[in-house]
This record gives sequence, C-alpha cells and structure tokens, in this order.
Amino acid sequence: MRYLDFEALERLDARAFQEQHPYPWANPAGLLTVEGYAALRDSLPSAERFTEVVGKVRRYGQQSHDRLALEYSPDLELSPHWQAFLDELNGPRYRQFLTRMLGTRAFRLRYHWHYTPAGCSVSPHCDAREKLGSHIFYFNTEDDWQAEWGGQTLVLDDGGRFDSKSAPAFEDFERIIESRALGNHSFLFCRRGNSWHGVRELTCPPDHYRKVFIVVIDEHRPLKQLSRRIKRLFGRVA
Repeated sequence: MRYLDFEALERLDARAFQEQHPYPWANPAGLLTVEGYAALRDSLPSAERFTEVVGKVRRYGQQSHDRLALEYSPDLELSPHWQAFLDELNGPRYRQFLTRMLGTRAFRLRYHWHYTPAGCSVSPHCDAREKLGSHIFYFNTEDDWQAEWGGQTLVLDDGGRFDSKSAPAFEDFERIIESRALGNHSFLFCRRGNSWHGVRELTCPPDHYRKVFIVVIDEHRPLKQLSRRIKRLFGRVA
C-alpha cells in the first residue's frame, strides 16, 4: 500500500506556493491515497499514550497552546501502517517535494501528533527562526467532527503591522484565511517574519479531539546554528 500520493505532490505548483500571500502556504486535498488515509486514520495512536501539555508558558505574553502531544522517536511502537508512512516521509520522493516547495535542501524532519480537546486553542504566533515550516495532516472527518467546532488552521494577515515578538489577538488581524481541516486535507506553510497562524478555541463535545499529525521542517545548517548559539551565549554574558 502507498500512503503518499506522489503524483499529487508533483502537481503542486512551487512558484504559486512561494508567491502566496501573506506568506507561502497551501491547503491541498488528496496528498494521501484514499486507502492510505483510511488505514492511517483507523490506526492512529491512542490518546492514552499522549502527554498532556497545558499551561506551558510562551514568550511575548502569548497564551499557552494546550493539547495532548506524542513525539515521534525511532523506538516508538506504531502500527505497521504508520511505520510504513513514516518510511515514505523519510524517503527521497517526499524530501524532493519539500526541497522543490521550500527552495532548499538544508532541512531535517521531526514528527509529532497533537490531539486537542474542547476549550483549547493555538494563539496567534510566528514559529521560531530554526523552523522552516510545517506540513500538517488532518485526521478528523465528518464521521467524528463538525466544521463549526473549529480546528481549522488560520492564516493571519497582519498587513506588516506586528512584531513577531508580540501577542496580538485574532481580532487584531486585517484578514483571516480559514483552511479546510476535514478529511484528506493537509496544510503546508513556510515560516517567514510575518507567518502568523493559529487555531481558535475548540467547541467540540468533551469526548472529541482535534487530531493532527505534523511534519516539522527544521533548518539544518550546523555552522549557522552554532554561530547563533554563540551570539546568544555572549549576549547573556554581556
């Protein structure tokens, strides 16, 4: 069984992605095969294996991003379907896709699952400089989720007004673009200085979770990152 639809990946227009406003983003449908999506959804890790992340202090006065989280590691026990999917993500064709879309080969990938219950949200934020972007795969369908409960990743356009080291509210943005987050949709974006995004507070019933799997795309330039660490160290000493 294949999980990634490599033909669908190849059809995505890298130039159009890079020219998207207010920063590079895309919300395509069908990047997973029909059979692969169903198999992955049916064998998602159980919530009991997740760690509760609640009330974690964020910088710049931003609200905490509360959720259940499961970080991938090579020794994590997964279903055969998820292991095979991760093998595809680690393979050359998915890496070629990201290289084409992001315009760089200097990255490495890490993975995690987030399950989010009612009352939680992702406050508006820009990701850390070390992150080049993320590819979010949504695993709720109309069988277990209603669109009015929320869960859509929001592209937030500040019109260039906000410092990334600040804490604006959703209503402060000039424009909000709502992604599609039900069924076989995913959301790919690049980090920029203005790459504001978030998720409004969920209003689902208590026994439901927003379920996503996230490919985190980190910059991998060892010498550049060492230089940053040295500068931060000497800045603290001074």
